[in-house]
This record gives sequence, structure tokens and C-alpha cells, in this order.
Amino acid sequence: MNPAPVPSSGDRAALDVLIHRHHDPHRPGFALADVILGGQDGLVNVLGVILGVAAATQDTHIILAAGLAATFAESVSMGAVSYTTNQAEQARYESEREREYRHLHLVPAVEREEIRSIYQRKGFEGALLERIVDTITADKDVWVAVMMSEEHQLTPIGRGRAVRSAFIVGLSAIVGSLIPLAPFVALPVNVGMVVSVAIAAASLFAVGAYKAHVTVGHVGRSGLEMAVIGTISAMAGYVVGLLFRVAPGD
Repeated sequence: MNPAPVPSSGDRAALDVLIHRHHDPHRPGFALADVILGGQDGLVNVLGVILGVAAATQDTHIILAAGLAATFAESVSMGAVSYTTNQAEQARYESEREREYRHLHLVPAVEREEIRSIYQRKGFEGALLERIVDTITADKDVWVAVMMSEEHQLTPIGRGRAVRSAFIVGLSAIVGSLIPLAPFVALPVNVGMVVSVAIAAASLFAVGAYKAHVTVGHVGRSGLEMAVIGTISAMAGYVVGLLFRVAPGD
């Protein structure tokens, strides 16, 4: 029996790349966060609105009008909030970066010692630590970039990324909002309410489970947590609607 061939170093490297790319790939975090933010917020808010309106009146046209109004108002609002939030973070980043450049000019010894302290906490010491400090402080741009990342925990957010984030959040809010609204197009109001809550809860569970799958956490627990929190939040709208219920013929 012939022994199995020993793979060459090149074959092993190719296999490592294949495993890295296809079996355990890195996943973009910001897009997932934007989708969950917009989708969950749109679904829960619009579900609360239409449950409240449906509890107050049995008129399907009013329910659909209220739901669609909330859908598009919510999507525009969420997209705008995402954009302005990212722009505010970018403004903060630029402000702190300018401050770091001033500190490098005024008190370079203090800033150098901060770099040394940062890498000491990471476990570096002796000659290796000094080489790291010398390498980083040799270039002011690198020096400031390290201080922004390590000391302030800040990263730049360009206008393009802010616009992209706002678009994803707004679009996700529209999609999420239409999920609980769809049953009222074809079903009676009372049946539509039950189906809407069921579909919304299932959608929230799926989003929570997927989030745990691509990040860290228990799939079932994460899905159930998101479904319960979202459904309970939306039921607040139903309770308010009951307070303003319009009796038939009024």
C-alpha cells in the first residue's frame, strides 16, 4: 500500500486560503448593523401603528393609509438620522485628530510616552517596545493614526460611507415596515392583525437568529429575544388603539 503523498508547502498554502475564504470568511459588520437597525425599527414601529389603528377602527383603508404614511416617514427619518449620526462621528474624529496634531507639536515627549504605555499594556517590553515606539513616532501621520485608533477608539467615516449607510438603513426600514402591513391588503382586519403579528414575530426571530449566526451568540436565544422585545414594543400601539376604539356606526 502506497503512503499518502505529502502536500507541498505551496499546496498547503493554497488549502489554507481556500479554507479561509470559503469556510470561515470575514463578514462586513457595518452593513449588517444598518440592515438590522432599519429593518427592526421600521417593522416594530409600523406594526405598532397599524395595530393601534386597527384596534380603533375596522376600516382597512385607514389602516393601510396610516401604515404607508408611517412606512415612508420612518424610512426617510431613519436614513436621515443615520447620515447625521455618521457625520457627527466624523466631525468628532476630525476634531480629535487636530487636537492630537497640536499635542504632537506642543508636547511630543508626553505623546511619545502615551504610545509606549499603549504597547506596554499589550505586553511589549524592552528593546522590542522601543523599536515599536521609534517606528510609530517617526511619522507624524502614523503616530496620530495610532493615537486615534488605540487611545480614542475612533475610526474615520467618509461621506460616501455615511450616504451608503443612510441608504441601507432607509431601504431596510421600508422593507421591514411593509412586512406587517402586507396581510391587511387581502385579509379582514381581525384576521390581518393576527397574521401581521405572527409574520412580524417570525421575521424578527429570523433576523435575531441570523445576527447570532454571523456574529457571536446562541441562534435560538437571540432570535427569541428580538421577537419578544419587538412584539411587546409593538403591542403598546394596540393598547393605545383600544383606548380610542370607535364603535361601529359612530
